[in-house]
Amino acid sequence: MSTTTKSAIIETMYARKSIRKYDPDFKISREEISEMLTDAMTAPSSSNQQPWRFLVITDDAVKKEIRSMSFNQEQLETSSAIIAVLGATDFYKNAKKINELSVATGAMSPEIAVAQTAGSEKLYSGLPTEILKNVASFDAGLVSMQLMLIAKDRGLDTVAMGGFDKQAFAEKFELPANEFPIILLAIGKGIGPDRGTERLSVADVTTFI
Repeated sequence: MSTTTKSAIIETMYARKSIRKYDPDFKISREEISEMLTDAMTAPSSSNQQPWRFLVITDDAVKKEIRSMSFNQEQLETSSAIIAVLGATDFYKNAKKINELSVATGAMSPEIAVAQTAGSEKLYSGLPTEILKNVASFDAGLVSMQLMLIAKDRGLDTVAMGGFDKQAFAEKFELPANEFPIILLAIGKGIGPDRGTERLSVADVTTFI
């Protein structure tokens, strides 16, 4: 690492760890979760289509049930909330609304908005479901990472989990056919030590040409 002073965002990145022990009595308000999601959704997405959806679970009985379909991971029951990040395969249906919002703020002209809406609807509506799922999954990773950093910046802890019975989850919450679960994020006040994991070096994973 460089000896120069790190910026606040770099400090937050290095401070964030996956925490699996939480204070079960610590609560996070709906307002604060909404604020964090608002900030997280500044993440980039394919054609700015924002294919993510969120299901926020704070009910203790429901969290316990989710634990049972997620390899008995304790943090799913003791964290303040579980934020399920879902993907939507029909995300292009929001293209008109998204582009009109950009027109309203002056970020896009009406003519460009119409053209981009038509382009997005034509492109994505013709793609196979599997490709649409790949697009949504990629973008879900981007918004999830931002959410974890935002939580850490607020003094909260998180852990992301992809290991859960996605079919059982979808059935439990009666997800429509166009939505599918991708990641479960446990969020709360950590009380356990983090795991001091290390990373490969840049030289291990990078080729310069």
